[in-house]
Amino acid sequence: MSGDLRDSIKQMMPKAHDELAELVGMRSVADPRQFPPEECHKTGEWVASAFTGAGLSGVELHETPDGSKAVVGSRPAPAGAPTVLLYCHYDVQPPLDDNAWHTPPWELTEKDGRWYGRGAADCKGNIMMHLLALRALGDDVPVGIKLVSEGSEEQGTGGLEAFVPQNADLLRADTILVCDTGNFAVGVPTLTTSLRGNVNVVVSVDTMQGEMHSGMFGGPAPDALASLVHILGTLRDEHGNTTVRDLNAKQTWDGVDYPAEQFRKDARVLDGVDLGGDGSVADMLWARPALTVLGIDCPPVVGSAAAIQPSVKARLNLRIPPGVTPDAALEALKAHIEGVAPLHAQVKVETEQLGAPFKARMDGPGVAAMESAMKEAYGREATSEGQGGSIPLCNVFQETYPDAEIMLMGVEEPKCLIHAPNESVDPTEIEHMALAEALFLKSYAAK
Repeated sequence: MSGDLRDSIKQMMPKAHDELAELVGMRSVADPRQFPPEECHKTGEWVASAFTGAGLSGVELHETPDGSKAVVGSRPAPAGAPTVLLYCHYDVQPPLDDNAWHTPPWELTEKDGRWYGRGAADCKGNIMMHLLALRALGDDVPVGIKLVSEGSEEQGTGGLEAFVPQNADLLRADTILVCDTGNFAVGVPTLTTSLRGNVNVVVSVDTMQGEMHSGMFGGPAPDALASLVHILGTLRDEHGNTTVRDLNAKQTWDGVDYPAEQFRKDARVLDGVDLGGDGSVADMLWARPALTVLGIDCPPVVGSAAAIQPSVKARLNLRIPPGVTPDAALEALKAHIEGVAPLHAQVKVETEQLGAPFKARMDGPGVAAMESAMKEAYGREATSEGQGGSIPLCNVFQETYPDAEIMLMGVEEPKCLIHAPNESVDPTEIEHMALAEALFLKSYAAK
């Protein structure tokens, strides 16, 4: 069975390249301030047409509460067979700095065995994975199939998160494949078992009614920027551990190890610079909270004057592991910031976004079938890892379909540089993950 599917997918890879090139050429950034909405609509129509051609019926674009469109289609389950929901998204991140790209961001370009372009991995590569699996199976699909392809995932506007509970029966399934993650490394089949949640806040510090000359007033005048720097300095210690009061930062990860040298390469850490934290890389990434300063509003170096700053802001992102609720983390972060503000500076903490962490169930027949399929596709045992990022939709799926198995997988291994310039995908990952998915869909009904 696997030999026929393997050969079929391999023969379809040239067509997959050409189709991925079409998709990458569509600038489907779901932000009308930057890109025409027609680009997203055109991409959604392409996805709908492609999955119709792959054997799904009733494929339509459904409007979600945020105004974006989700592609939804299905294939009925044979009598007594389970149903699998396939998830992906067709919108992409903006290219950011065009000058930082080594290849055109909107043109799929092959270089050193990888395919470069915005969305090549996240998440248009996963769209191709689904299509290849379905095409390889043809009419021989022993399970029911449902598809939902989201059109605004990267903007975090929550369109599909609101759509799912409102349309629970439309997407109901026994197993859900959330294909927006990937393998630990190229050639290492991996299921993601946990996701960190997040708490985003904006911190404002105010000390005076306006700027004052640093020579005439510097010293006793309360400097808002210095106060903010002090506050931020208390959120991590000198070793890089997150030190928000009342947040446990000592948990450990019991899954796959992440060698420090491999992480240094994946994260492109400069020579001589130490990694943060006193735990292992896996502990710090997947089991412990992590505070990141995303941005600061203050005068830039060029153009700055000899003036004491009266008001400044910072945007903070606190990632939280499973076992910590967003509300508890938010309260701890607020209390910490307000408690360490120097000189009785006026401090305001505004909540921007909350997202719960996620932990997958790993003891069901779907997981067993997928691990077996991955082993057959890759010739080695599957492993598991956490992800530092957040996918709030997973929690919505878990709450809406509490009996469903949810598996996170895909083509987005570390070298893909998703969300950054020079995003790419290894085509062998598309090929092997498509084979694993096809083998899973073939064998799952028998579990």
